[in-house]
Amino acid sequence: MKIPILSLMTLLPLLAAFVCVLVRKQNSENARRIAGFASCINLFLAVSLWIFFDEHNSDFQFYESHSWVKNASIDFQLGVDGISLFFIILSALLSTLMIFGTWYSVKERLREYSIFCLVLQTFMIGCFAATNLFLFYIFFEGVLIPMFLIIGIWGGDKRIYATLKFFLYTFFGSVFMLLAILKIYTEFQTLNFIDLQNFHIGFNLQILLFLGFAFSFMIKTPIWPLHTWLSDAHVEAPSGGSVLLAGILLKMGGYGFIRFCLSLFPEASQFFAPYIIFLSVIGIIWASLIAFAQSDIKRLIAYSSIAHMGIVTLGIFSFRINALVGSVVQMISHGLVSSALFFSVGMLYDRFHTREINNFGGILKIMPNFGVMFIIFIFASIGLPFTSGFVGEILILIDSFSVRPIATFFACFGMVFGAAYMLTLVGKLLYGKLSTELGLDSRLDIDDYSLHLSLKPLEKFVLIILSVIILVLGVYTKPLMVPIRKAILKHSLIKSEVSGGVNSVYAG
Repeated sequence: MKIPILSLMTLLPLLAAFVCVLVRKQNSENARRIAGFASCINLFLAVSLWIFFDEHNSDFQFYESHSWVKNASIDFQLGVDGISLFFIILSALLSTLMIFGTWYSVKERLREYSIFCLVLQTFMIGCFAATNLFLFYIFFEGVLIPMFLIIGIWGGDKRIYATLKFFLYTFFGSVFMLLAILKIYTEFQTLNFIDLQNFHIGFNLQILLFLGFAFSFMIKTPIWPLHTWLSDAHVEAPSGGSVLLAGILLKMGGYGFIRFCLSLFPEASQFFAPYIIFLSVIGIIWASLIAFAQSDIKRLIAYSSIAHMGIVTLGIFSFRINALVGSVVQMISHGLVSSALFFSVGMLYDRFHTREINNFGGILKIMPNFGVMFIIFIFASIGLPFTSGFVGEILILIDSFSVRPIATFFACFGMVFGAAYMLTLVGKLLYGKLSTELGLDSRLDIDDYSLHLSLKPLEKFVLIILSVIILVLGVYTKPLMVPIRKAILKHSLIKSEVSGGVNSVYAG
């Protein structure tokens, strides 16, 4: 394709945000329409990117390089391979669904909300498309600003505390990555990721640089004990903010580990792998146990995200090809499933103005369509076969067990706990007697409830789209796995199993 599609996808939301700025306050509904239209165009471009992507080519494709800061190796360099491709598509998809899925719930400051959603979309897509380290850093940090404002303006009662904690944690970690990037430039006079793969970095320098990058990614993922910002941010964020926070922003940490740490600092990655796996397993078990004690649905789902991302980092630092492929697939699946769950919770809150689990009961009787799709999302979250959650988890567990049997054994315990608290949530939420705590009109019968509380068209559209994708990926994942495997074999320096198929060779 001769069209600079990556630049277009990155800058189009920013241009649409500028147009929204010109919209008058009294016509703020038009700003939301502009944001929805621009996001749909970007989603179309993302799908086109996939259509024209050569899945058998492991190099970066649709590569662009535009001069930005001369004599400083800071160029606007973009490209996609089999790893970043699907994160870009996921970003475009969830950004679009965020606007339509919160169409009825966000009623104040529509213009500002639309602007921040579009700016956030630009930073997310740019982060996954950037092949220049400094450009990646700008986009990686840039997502903090619109997300900070979305939570701070449209969040809950404790939103100021949550936003400050979220900002300070992630910004503090990123300072170390910036220092590592500056050190790379002083050593090699380039920040082009593709060029840097051709340089040999000494072990001691790898250790230093790995720590700079990894600390930032550990906070973003987040890995225990650097996770405490996440539950507060999720609980106070509006449903749209929670969707992109869980669906995309957490994935930037896992993506960064695979893209930069494993590729540029392979020996240091091996050296620190046991420690990161140890923290990941603690996080899986700890988050699963804490989730049991939660009474707020959003906080429960937030802790489940910590456990799921622990599974991802276990797969990444097992250095096995299938585990790495499974980690990428799991991140994509978790992005879809967690977004669907947060959408669902937001829709319940809009109707009943509570997120307390014990206040619910019998929702399946009055919202049957919602109940069926919510069950699908829960089953995908616990990794039931024929859902997207199963594919990534089984690849991670099988391959990780061959090299990290004890860690994988304990991680499985965390997954069992996860299934227990998720199924408990379904039982309390959907079944049993209709709760008297929901504030429903006692003069209405079941049919009247169903009519009064049924999903609105755009809400139903969003949940159906996510349900279909989750089920399709659970049955047919090949279109994802082929390009992901090709890219991992090349850029993460993981070679296929040696003859005999027993061990993987890490080609550092």
